Amino acid sequence: MNDPRPLFNAVFASLTIALLASTQAATKPNIVFVLFDDIGYGQPPSYREASGFNTPNIDRLAREGMRFTDAHSAAANCTPTRYGILTGRYPSRIGQFGVVQTFSPPIIPKDRLTVASFLQSQGYDTACIGKWHLGMNWTTSKPGKGKGVEEPLPIGAKMNDGPNALGFDYFYGFTHARNIQTIIEQDQVVEIVEEVENQPLMTKKAVAWLRSKADSDKPFFLYFPTCPPHNPIVPAPEFEGKGGMQDSKESKYADWVYQGDHMLGEILDTLEEIGKADNTLVIATGDNGAAGRAYPPLRASKSSIYEGGHREPFVARWPGKITPDSVCDQTICLNDFFATCADLLDQPLPDNAAEDSFSILPLLLEESQDTVRPNTIHQAPAGLALRQGPWKLISLRNGTRELYNLESDQSETQDVYESQPEVAQRLTTLLDQTIQNGRSNPGPPQPNDFDFSKFLTGPDEPKQKKKKRSD
Repeated sequence: MNDPRPLFNAVFASLTIALLASTQAATKPNIVFVLFDDIGYGQPPSYREASGFNTPNIDRLAREGMRFTDAHSAAANCTPTRYGILTGRYPSRIGQFGVVQTFSPPIIPKDRLTVASFLQSQGYDTACIGKWHLGMNWTTSKPGKGKGVEEPLPIGAKMNDGPNALGFDYFYGFTHARNIQTIIEQDQVVEIVEEVENQPLMTKKAVAWLRSKADSDKPFFLYFPTCPPHNPIVPAPEFEGKGGMQDSKESKYADWVYQGDHMLGEILDTLEEIGKADNTLVIATGDNGAAGRAYPPLRASKSSIYEGGHREPFVARWPGKITPDSVCDQTICLNDFFATCADLLDQPLPDNAAEDSFSILPLLLEESQDTVRPNTIHQAPAGLALRQGPWKLISLRNGTRELYNLESDQSETQDVYESQPEVAQRLTTLLDQTIQNGRSNPGPPQPNDFDFSKFLTGPDEPKQKKKKRSD
């Protein structure tokens, strides 16, 4: 009689490996990143009590998780911030200060590691559902010459080098707000819709994708970039009068803000429904300040180098890991998402990836109060700024330099550049070094893909030119 033990041992080993792999997958947290478009720091009541907006789900996340008071988008406008989120690199390093259009080529090369391709390599199912705005190569359509709202692409039009090439298993969305009517699935246009139909469709698709993960042991990453409250302001009929400003000229806009918040709520409710909420890190934030709407005490709004252009609401929830109703006042950047994911999985990153990303996991878990970022670079179309502690040095393309102490002057009304020459020189030198090093986190220097000569001062002390307001 043959000895059954070798067969038993082989089967047992296979089952053990399968069980171990399943257990390891189950311990990896799911990750959901919700990105609002043009939301102001002062819009959610959890950030500004005097706000008249109604954002119950952002406020819910603030109660159930951690609220950051000094979080910043990578830029004061759309496209550069999205580059920073996915690559963990300052968008100024590729010279991306403006936004791309429907037929703009991709600005992230396929050989650059993104947070999506990194998580994909760690066994995650990945999806981007919503606004892409990072360029793609259209292979069956030619660009038009119109301005403003762009003509929808024809159904069947195909593209490549979009989200699927950068680590997303599944993409369903649109190029950007000016072409919100054109719906793309994976690599081709599948539908043309009315503007008002787009966001309900994105929500429906995101919910369906999450539900498809209900019985899966694989961890998942959902990147959900919404359109609200960016133009076009097209709240669906069911949200009319729910935004909190019924008697104001901002009523329709407030309803649009509320619809975006409701989209977040649908994601949260679905995670509960499929039993995944407890093992999911949810982050909700914005890509830049509100368009044309300043909210004191912050100065200015979208596209400005001042705080209203890039300081953002940022809330994170991870039940059992993040303390409910907690607050963090440290300066962070949306670029930090990449390094945080790597830290979450205890995985190293290559030297040429996430060069300007710092893990905020110790802050989320309240394991340390040490400063995470030694400094932070902000950008707007007009130029750059460097933040370190309370100090913020602004370096504009026109040669203007300004200095503010945000601890005593959060509204940036008192330029102390001339009265604080030592601070100004120290931060100027630090800005130069951070640019020239090609990275801001530890590691070997990396090349930039942009000529920063307009922002570099060289060995001489910088001189302040006549100021022009950039807000």
